[in-house]
Amino acid sequence: MHPPEFVIKPRSHTVWEKQSVRLHCTVSGWPEPRVVWYKNNVSIDPMSNPGKYKVESSYSVHSLEINRYCVHTNTYISLTDQCVGVLCVCVSDPCLEYGITFETHIVEKFGVSFGNEGETLSLGCSVIIYPSLQRFQPEIEWYRDDKLLVPSKWVQVHWSGDRATLTLTHLNKEDEGLYTLRVITKSGYETHSAYVFVRDSDAEVAGAPGAPLDVYCQEANKDYVIVTWKQPAVDGGNSILGYFVDRCEVGTTHWSQCNDTPVKFARFPVTGLVEGRSYVFRVRAVNKCGMSHPSRVSEPAVAMDPADRAHNDFHGVTVSVTSPEGVVPGKPRDLMVTESTKTYVVLSWKPPGEKGHEGVMYYVEKCVSGTDSWQRVNTEIPVKSPRFALFDLAEGKSYCFRVRCCNSAGVGEPSDPTEATVVGDKLAPGRVIPTRNTDTSVVVAWEASRDAKDLVGYYIENSVAGSNVWEPCNNKPVKATRFICHGLTTGEKYVFRVRAVNAAGISEFSQESEAIEVKAAIASPAPPFGITVLESVRDSMVLGWKQPTFIGGADIVGYFVDYREVIDGVPGKWHEANIKAVSDRAYRVSELKENRLYQFQVRAANMAGVGIPSLPSATFKCEEWTIAVPGPPHDLQVLEVRKDSLVLLWKAPVYQGRDAVNGYYVDIKEADADFETWRGVNEKATSKKYMKVDLKDGVSYVFRVRAQNKAGVGKASEPTEPVLAETKPGTKELVVEVDDDGVISLNFECENLNAESKFVWSKNYEEITDSARLTMETKGNKSKATFNAPSEDDLGIYSCIITHTDGASASYNLTEEGKFILFSYLHRIHVSRFFIPLKSELAVELLEKGRVRFWLQAEKISASGKVEYVFNDNIINQGEKYKMNFDKNTGIIEMFMESLQKEDEGTFTFQLQDGKATNQSSLVLIGDVFKQLQKESEFQRKEWHRKQGPHFVEYLNYEVTSECIVRLKCKVSCNSISKKDAGVYEVIVKDDRGTDKSTLNLTDQANSSTPLKIQSSEQGIRLYTFVNYYNDELHVTWHHKEAAIAFTDRITSGVVGEQLWLQISEPTEKDKGKYAIEFFDGKGGLKRTVELSGQAYDDAFEGKVLGGKYHTHNFIALNLTCNISGDPVPEVTWLKNEREMVSDDHYILKFESGKFASFTITTVNTNDSGKYSILVKNKYGTESGDFTVSVFIPDEEHGKRK
Repeated sequence: MHPPEFVIKPRSHTVWEKQSVRLHCTVSGWPEPRVVWYKNNVSIDPMSNPGKYKVESSYSVHSLEINRYCVHTNTYISLTDQCVGVLCVCVSDPCLEYGITFETHIVEKFGVSFGNEGETLSLGCSVIIYPSLQRFQPEIEWYRDDKLLVPSKWVQVHWSGDRATLTLTHLNKEDEGLYTLRVITKSGYETHSAYVFVRDSDAEVAGAPGAPLDVYCQEANKDYVIVTWKQPAVDGGNSILGYFVDRCEVGTTHWSQCNDTPVKFARFPVTGLVEGRSYVFRVRAVNKCGMSHPSRVSEPAVAMDPADRAHNDFHGVTVSVTSPEGVVPGKPRDLMVTESTKTYVVLSWKPPGEKGHEGVMYYVEKCVSGTDSWQRVNTEIPVKSPRFALFDLAEGKSYCFRVRCCNSAGVGEPSDPTEATVVGDKLAPGRVIPTRNTDTSVVVAWEASRDAKDLVGYYIENSVAGSNVWEPCNNKPVKATRFICHGLTTGEKYVFRVRAVNAAGISEFSQESEAIEVKAAIASPAPPFGITVLESVRDSMVLGWKQPTFIGGADIVGYFVDYREVIDGVPGKWHEANIKAVSDRAYRVSELKENRLYQFQVRAANMAGVGIPSLPSATFKCEEWTIAVPGPPHDLQVLEVRKDSLVLLWKAPVYQGRDAVNGYYVDIKEADADFETWRGVNEKATSKKYMKVDLKDGVSYVFRVRAQNKAGVGKASEPTEPVLAETKPGTKELVVEVDDDGVISLNFECENLNAESKFVWSKNYEEITDSARLTMETKGNKSKATFNAPSEDDLGIYSCIITHTDGASASYNLTEEGKFILFSYLHRIHVSRFFIPLKSELAVELLEKGRVRFWLQAEKISASGKVEYVFNDNIINQGEKYKMNFDKNTGIIEMFMESLQKEDEGTFTFQLQDGKATNQSSLVLIGDVFKQLQKESEFQRKEWHRKQGPHFVEYLNYEVTSECIVRLKCKVSCNSISKKDAGVYEVIVKDDRGTDKSTLNLTDQANSSTPLKIQSSEQGIRLYTFVNYYNDELHVTWHHKEAAIAFTDRITSGVVGEQLWLQISEPTEKDKGKYAIEFFDGKGGLKRTVELSGQAYDDAFEGKVLGGKYHTHNFIALNLTCNISGDPVPEVTWLKNEREMVSDDHYILKFESGKFASFTITTVNTNDSGKYSILVKNKYGTESGDFTVSVFIPDEEHGKRK
């Protein structure tokens, strides 16, 4: 009997596509091994693809035939019992044969991502492969922390042909890590990586810890499984007391807890399993506040003896050596202390050579150094794993340890004791050093824990400096001593700390790091480019160049120029042209030789250092320029890019030509267009060194500038880089503001600042360095330029550029045409400071009853404003004749008179004063104007009195019908019937031929009334009804529970107009029941009833109105309505605490059909308490109503009632 082995292993083959291949191997072993062929770790089933594969076995010779092979390179594995042979079958790639090279580009890349446990997260990239051949698709692989991911219920991968997507269906902390996409083609591969952070989900109990992670079955036997896990980073603010392990048999949904008391060590042997069955496990952490969520379940583990499992394991050979039964095991070997902290010590050892057939378990013993008093640590249950953690040791004391083996035959001899071990914390990491990385991340490095063994990793935490509120940076331990902490706030200062974690627990925190501000790290700049010659004389040349595309996160402080001579096409040695950095992007290189050829290179420098040099320039000849026209302008800059325009700036040519430069021309073309498409922007030369150019949205352009003098137009400048005409999201414009004191300022803000950004203000695109006329102030992401003494000297184009941004800039054109803005602003402020502006001048109007209303409205007036009312130069005051009203919230000032008399003819004036500001408005009522107004007022008063009783709406007239009948008609109206209107009404018609009359008797409706209703009142509950009219002859009786009510101070009745009421003050349970009111007028009677009990009683009690105050409870809705009339339809305004309200989801304000105003608070809370008002106004006047809402918490309200 011997294990299987390969006699002849499979060998590698190289075949043509579509060609069949046959693979062979010879295997020996007894009993005869079973051979299985695998492709890419998946067993081959010939029946699943008939004709594709053919498997044969004969006399220990095994073969696999693959017909018409047509796929890419794969690995085929022949597996036997405990024996593995690996074979590579290589398919010749026609692409390589014919010299085709694939270019792979990963675009639209995923970035650093954050998610919470339980959420779904997708990562994706678009992939461009050239040439695109349908037959040759790339291989897409996803990695987490350099481990290949395979599809599972937690991970889904998708390739659409141009986009690779990875979906994490249910995030757990195990999913945190560095994710890498690898796109593999025949020409190589491209990768992209980014980190994914997974935060803990909200705990079910406040203060509970986060869930453990990485639950793994480390060792499985027939009656136990050793489960390990990693401790969570979040302990909820309280130390974790231990962990509970749960198990569930595969195929069921029932979870059972494996340990009665929490275990502190992150490793636990689960016993009581049924041999041959599969189990999954999960772990929960617990502290004094409560239990965490359970961890993600482990992979299934089979409770099986390792010797039996060996027959199904295809990854190696395990030879089991057994000993006779009934043998007492020997001594454990190689006992050592692997971890030692101030709270625990971890021991590990090797099993003895002789341990019996059924295996061994272990007892651990300890003693204080210097004594021989050994104490057994695990007295109740021996451990099965050759690793053990001891807790509750005295810090600072020295201990020795030893281990004994045991089985059914007895307890063996102890192992050799360990050396003396002092209990102390060596696991805590050392010094923590943070360094700048990006605008939202910091690189944190630390010293590894000393003498630490079997570390699981480290947890990093951050805190805003001074807050002492710590947040985890990672929820999955990292094994390196360097980590990038993402998701930080730009410009904020943070401190960091680190602690180590292993199976026995989490160490103490390291010391806090120094505070560091979050901002992008500084690097040396990229090389400049676009070197050109601006002027050349016999012994020197002036060079110009373009700014680097990347400046390294800090301002460029200067440039260094090198030159070398080129002789017969062979470049010489580089020489420094300048030792001191030059700040301009132009420099004269001196001490050159005439008619010699030279090349140049430029390096940029910032505070991080000098960058790499640019590519060598073209070869230029040093010779005297004698042309008459000017040289090329240089240093072109593009600012204020919008979808329809931009501003182009440039510098004057260094070489002027024979005459001075007198103008410039700007040329433009689309970036991808041919050279011949250059066209001029301006037909007439401009003397300025800037120009605003109109563009088309979404088109990319390049620009160049030409200078001219009297001799003509010179050589064009180097073109700019392509510029896309678009308005970027978040783009702000420069805004002019004027405050209440008349101070004029220009304001600019930007949301995308970094720590190095600065606001640079310019006038006519030249930086403002003199603060005599303009004062600049910057706070946060906003900058303000304030005019000290505005005048015509301040006219011009003001612009602001923000450095270290993606071109954030804007301008405001304060030209001669727009100078009125300055002075109109100044005039407006001057007027507003010393003159009270009016929305409307003093006017007069007639109201109902012929009342006269004088009114005006001021634009704005403070609470200290005053008004004096003047008539014919005499001050008049509030009294019987004059009624005044001054609403400071709306600025409306009113005066009312009941009627106009002859002595009221004259001039009325309202004089206003608010601090130093004053104003007045007058109205002259004399002559025909006064008489007409007086006549109209008198008519309106008479009309009102006429319409108080029955009156003609249409006076008597006639009409002739189609039958030639003359019909006399009129219309009579009575607005409301009351007891005063009781009587007999007659209409009499008569002529020479006779008399007729019609009679209406309104005396027999005395006892008609409305149903009896319940209403809350100030004192308690009120029952009421309305009768058509009421007189002293009407006899009224109230009943409660069929008995006449005896009235007291608490229960009273009365009549208000046509309303008859019964008042119950301070109602109690005894007041519930049936109430009735009986009427009798001597001729007949009527009875109305109502039931005051149940919900009706509760509603009346809960909703009572106390002196105009609405009391309600938290979390319920409140609705108030009001009927409004007026012609024209009035405007309705609602106020809360004297401030106008706006309708939203919480306060719903409605005004329907011009009559019904409603006010609804959808969910009442204590913040809704306050004074509310409704203001109704049209051109004839204003009315208002006030009410108070008080909101109580239900429990408090009930307590008060009791």
